[in-house]
Amino acid sequence: MFELILFISLCLYTIQIVIFIIGANKKFEKLNEEELPTASVIVAARNEQDNIVDCLNSLNNLNYPEGKLEIIIVDDNSIDKTAEIINEYIKDKKRFKYLKATQKISNLKGKANAIAIGINNSKGEIILTTDADCTVNKNWAKSIASYYKKDVGIVCGYTTQYDNSTFNGMQAADFIYLLTVAGGSMNLGKPLSAIGNNMSYRRTAYNEVGGYSAIPFSVTEDFKLLMSIHALKKYKSIYPLDENALVTSKPCSNIKSLFWQKKRWGVGGLDSDIVGYLVMASGFIAHLFYFIAPFLSSINIIWMLIYKIILDYSFIKPVYIKLKLQLKISHFLAFQVYFIIYVLLLPVFLLFGKKVVWKGRTY
Repeated sequence: MFELILFISLCLYTIQIVIFIIGANKKFEKLNEEELPTASVIVAARNEQDNIVDCLNSLNNLNYPEGKLEIIIVDDNSIDKTAEIINEYIKDKKRFKYLKATQKISNLKGKANAIAIGINNSKGEIILTTDADCTVNKNWAKSIASYYKKDVGIVCGYTTQYDNSTFNGMQAADFIYLLTVAGGSMNLGKPLSAIGNNMSYRRTAYNEVGGYSAIPFSVTEDFKLLMSIHALKKYKSIYPLDENALVTSKPCSNIKSLFWQKKRWGVGGLDSDIVGYLVMASGFIAHLFYFIAPFLSSINIIWMLIYKIILDYSFIKPVYIKLKLQLKISHFLAFQVYFIIYVLLLPVFLLFGKKVVWKGRTY
């Protein structure tokens, strides 16, 4: 009986993976360089003195038609030297603008408030966001903006992480896995998630939903905005698998910060619709059996578990190749263990409360 249930769950999981692969590999038309719209890059920074210079360097190296790009760094009330570093760096760079998030917009808090301030003070037709602990490909803005045909309202890109250790590498593999799921579903017309460190949207679409100030507050403000624009049923939301649109972020440095990151995402995921919950339930059931199986003595179960590992590897390895990244086997295996743990434990932690600690603030 147990073997049958596990077999059925793996069949459903396989179908789901195949659907995501089809969606993730969908191709999209692009604008010529002379057709590129004006663009504004918005970065909210809070206590990022150790990361901000790398971010600024990568933004300063962006390729974009002259006079069509502005870069706005919003200091989200940092208490370290973040503001001082930003101002010193940008003082002779015309594309940059510094703002401090002293104003409170509507019911917004933290990062969402800082981004809204940046957008309100920007001019670009396309708004791109990334984080202060990220670096972007030199063609990031140009590549993202090139997908904005007239019917497109949102374009998201892939994010990886610095993987110079097994702990960091498993986080990078997790990012690629989750974003391939996000990309595959979005490209098939059903957005399930997005990540704000590599996200963009058309200003008119943002304004039509009333901006962040009209959206109920969430610790995952990017997801809320995505679903609000999608609900207009007027614009396409796309997730091209494009190496030039890649962003690299710094991974969580320890288990505690990783826990709060996952819980923040989990709390945000509670706003998903029935399709989102079904996808999460499918993963939970598959990994529950994965956890139980080692305590049972069945050669069939062992083969099914091996199949599941091969399936996950076959899912993300081609994405690594297309993004010109390397996937180490040790990092992938660490991710498999990590994946089981957090998929099974996260729902339990959410039952005990929705409190989230992030960037020195409690939500």
